[in-house]
Amino acid sequence: MSHPTPDPIGLADAITRQLQLLAEHVAVLPPHQATQVIAHILNPDAGLFDRVIGLVSVSSTVTRVQAERGVLPAEVALALGRAANDLDAVGADLDEHRDTLRRFGAHPSGAAKPPAPAPLVVRRRR
Repeated sequence: MSHPTPDPIGLADAITRQLQLLAEHVAVLPPHQATQVIAHILNPDAGLFDRVIGLVSVSSTVTRVQAERGVLPAEVALALGRAANDLDAVGADLDEHRDTLRRFGAHPSGAAKPPAPAPLVVRRRR
């Protein structure tokens, strides 16, 4: 295990700024580059999204222990636990599309035949 960062709040702030910068870049990248970055973010082996899920999961465990000790209200731990479970489910949903994102992101614009335009319909699974 690595050594704790002397300033974990500063680290969190720096990561937050970097995430904002990444979002701003993705918003203006050419489509194939944006797709490459998104596929990289969603990579389940070393992707950013998986690391965020891990962070929320660890935070859930920590808050549960704190709630059991009476330091935090149980509702906080339960909410964070639900958030961790929900993010994990979202990650599983996105995993189904990882190869497609990688395939479309690997080709310069026009090299891969894009799918036909389709209206987006919101579907929720519970």
